[in-house]
Amino acid sequence: YFKVNIIFSDFKEYLWVTKVIIVFSGLSFLFFGISCLFSNFMVIEFKRYDLEKFRIIVGLLQLLGSVGLFIGLFSKNWAMLASLGLAILMAFGFMVRIKIKDPFILAFPSLFYALLNMILFIILIRFENK
Repeated sequence: YFKVNIIFSDFKEYLWVTKVIIVFSGLSFLFFGISCLFSNFMVIEFKRYDLEKFRIIVGLLQLLGSVGLFIGLFSKNWAMLASLGLAILMAFGFMVRIKIKDPFILAFPSLFYALLNMILFIILIRFENK
């Protein structure tokens, strides 16, 4: 029979993939967190979501997730925690976008980052003891 080699067969093969995802996501959430805290556009967006009281906490969680990912370059546990937290945060962000009936093109980035960080978390969990 034909055996398909699962993508997560050897952690050393995918170590560079995890590092690329960590740096990309970490830089993204560094930008998103700063933007969420200091951008007038984000103040308006959170009012549009009817979640203005959560803007500061969301920005801080994004920055915390970013820092956790960067620490995760040296400590897998930090990367696992940060990627799971960011995946959950972005899944909620996607649900908010759907709830307020934003077009998919506006909702897509939150879905993308939720999936990206969940994939990172799964890779790291799969090779937790390596």
